[in-house]
Amino acid sequence: MVFARIGRKAASGSEHSSCSDTNWAPAHRLYRGTPRRIAPHSNRAWHSMIVAAGSPPQRQFFSFFLGPFSVKLCLPMSKLSRRNMVKTVLSGVTMASVSSLSWSQQTQQQIVPVKRKGQIRQSVSRWCYQKIPLDKLCAYSAEIGLKGVDLLEANEWEVPPRYGLICTMGYAGGGDIKDALNRIENHAKIEESFRKYIPMAAKLNVPNVITFSGNRQGMSDEEGAKNTIAGLNRLKKIGEDHGVTICIELLNSKVDHHDYMCDHTAWGLQVVQAVNSPRVKLLYDIYHMQIMEGDLVATIQKNIDWIAHFHTGGVPHRHELDGTQEVQWDGVMRGIAATNYKGYVAHEFVPTRDPLTSLRQAVDLCDV
Repeated sequence: MVFARIGRKAASGSEHSSCSDTNWAPAHRLYRGTPRRIAPHSNRAWHSMIVAAGSPPQRQFFSFFLGPFSVKLCLPMSKLSRRNMVKTVLSGVTMASVSSLSWSQQTQQQIVPVKRKGQIRQSVSRWCYQKIPLDKLCAYSAEIGLKGVDLLEANEWEVPPRYGLICTMGYAGGGDIKDALNRIENHAKIEESFRKYIPMAAKLNVPNVITFSGNRQGMSDEEGAKNTIAGLNRLKKIGEDHGVTICIELLNSKVDHHDYMCDHTAWGLQVVQAVNSPRVKLLYDIYHMQIMEGDLVATIQKNIDWIAHFHTGGVPHRHELDGTQEVQWDGVMRGIAATNYKGYVAHEFVPTRDPLTSLRQAVDLCDV
């Protein structure tokens, strides 16, 4: 009889137990289902195997790790050989019922999200964490109670749903910061991209796509507003038909994006109110508007019907949301929550310390 035991892998990478019959069960009882082949040396197979003398003496045990699990086998001494041991691992115990799960499925099963208050639905901007694999960022985001990941390309939109999240704001070919809707010659290309990507966004529950005004480059704000309104009027039905909101971002022109046209709330409001569509609104970046205007809570509350999305970032320097900068973030979040806002607040700061720790601290701070 082959005895086996399975459990969570200990922090040290091993699990310690005796080899007595009372702690073990026949291997064939542990797993039911169709056996499948395990690929050695993969994440789905064991990471290491240890052979040691068992107790009592007539037995030996084998320990190995399968993803997040540790598995031990007890075999009689008379049957102990490398060939028998491998056969036992691969066929005697039908580990494939576990190993056939993808890494993301295993990870998702283990995630127990932090329970958040729910007044502010938080997300995280991908570009601030480029050194962290997207799957890892999504898994951690789900663990700490975020709802999504922001600013993903279309070919990445399928990743967050594997972890119970969504892409909260997608890139869909809406131009770039310097060159976008205030130039009529850009409208056709942006429309072509939106016709391609907005239906995809709808299918993957991406609620928002981003666009920009573009830089002035000698153009007056009045002419730029007129051109931007014309472009958004050309695009709005695409968003309306698919239930996806087109968001034009407010950015500062004082520090980070010199000459950017949509640099004040008043200019952005002029544009979106003229377009007058439930699917064309502002992306209100709190970091940028603190630099340009201040008066955050009053401005947000007065104009919340025209705001679809928020970004955060410590002022100055766009780093952590902490005591080194000037915005009282819990107060701003309470101001947003008081409007019954149902969209997302995405963290878009560049961490200077351990990035995941900084993200968790920001999420805790804004969970009002």
